[in-house]
Amino acid sequence: MAAVNSENLLNRSARGLVSWLGEFVHVCAIYLGIAVLVTAVLGMTVPSLRLQVAQVYDAVVLALRPDGFKQDLLSIYGAAYGDGLFYTDEKGARSDAADVSAVDALKPAATSILSFSAALRASIAGQHVTGMTSTQFQALRSYIARKYRIAQSVAGAIVNTAFIVGQEKNLDPQLILAVIAIESRYNPYAESHVGAQGLMQVMTSVHRDKFESFDEGLIAALTPIANIRVGVQILHDCIKRRGSLEGGLACYVGATGPSDGGYGAKVLAERRRIALASGIPVGR
Repeated sequence: MAAVNSENLLNRSARGLVSWLGEFVHVCAIYLGIAVLVTAVLGMTVPSLRLQVAQVYDAVVLALRPDGFKQDLLSIYGAAYGDGLFYTDEKGARSDAADVSAVDALKPAATSILSFSAALRASIAGQHVTGMTSTQFQALRSYIARKYRIAQSVAGAIVNTAFIVGQEKNLDPQLILAVIAIESRYNPYAESHVGAQGLMQVMTSVHRDKFESFDEGLIAALTPIANIRVGVQILHDCIKRRGSLEGGLACYVGATGPSDGGYGAKVLAERRRIALASGIPVGR
């Protein structure tokens, strides 16, 4: 009888232990599921996490892509750099044409080109052109990437391009960035119902001659650097022709009457938001 009671007690203890372990595993699974869910939600809703993941992804893809393929896919040709334009890294150290590790397409000769792949590598490395501090560059890049849902590396490359071309044409780079925002929301492949293409929505049928210097011809309108160069040239000519920034914007959008439909106000408002986000004063 005592042996039977001892066996029953042992069985009950074993069942109790198994039940406790089952409950423990069940609770752990619940908490693990909650942790995974919270992490996923934070990753989707917190901009900084999304941007960091996107930047790491861009860097890995760019690093693994063969050099020849990088150039075939991403190289976009532009005009020569002006003297004195150079990249600086996050610590403010100068990196000019000789520093090919970051900007291997930069050369001082008149035949130099700017490839978008080099601009991407500079952006990933945190390098920026003159005219802004590292803090301002990071703030501006993050603002554009977050608002217009593009990779930080791409945003930085476009920012650097806008500052280079803006300095060449004596135009406020943040005005250029604002025009891009209103025209295409930073979509380089955007096309309107009337045929305006690219970041700055250039009418290739009207400005065919401006693409003659590009090897790709009119299809260069769909490449960021070429599109920005041509778009800025058009905007510069419009401002010069109309004699004012507001008139130039009306000309750029194709307004022939006294009203531009609010286009100029939208661009200038976005320029103010960009300047506020970057901490860079509004230029001309």
